[in-house]
Amino acid sequence: QVQLVESGGGLVQPGGSLRLSCLTSGFTFSSRYMTWYRQAPGKEREWVAGVFAFGGNTQYAEAVKGRFTISRDDAKNTVYLQMNSLKPEDTAVYYCRTVVSTQTYWGQGTQVTVSS
Repeated sequence: QVQLVESGGGLVQPGGSLRLSCLTSGFTFSSRYMTWYRQAPGKEREWVAGVFAFGGNTQYAEAVKGRFTISRDDAKNTVYLQMNSLKPEDTAVYYCRTVVSTQTYWGQGTQVTVSS
């Protein structure tokens, strides 16, 4: 079955960096568009970044453009989110997501807290 497992979250000071990982299994990772979302307390889940298969073109939400980098390693079935220059408003639970055969799959999420 399809599984997505995020890791790498934690507590970081403003201006700091974290790298999130999403290890996947149960589907052909190399052919899927992979995305990161986040959900802050009291807010709706929002799209953060996406990386296409077959070339790895990337897309970013305006709020993270220039600070976050999404990448993929098809040999490891893993998608990453490198987050630099973190701000308190980046505090959220971060989820990876994909769609396989019209069904949407989410990981369990990893908490990122940006605070001094």
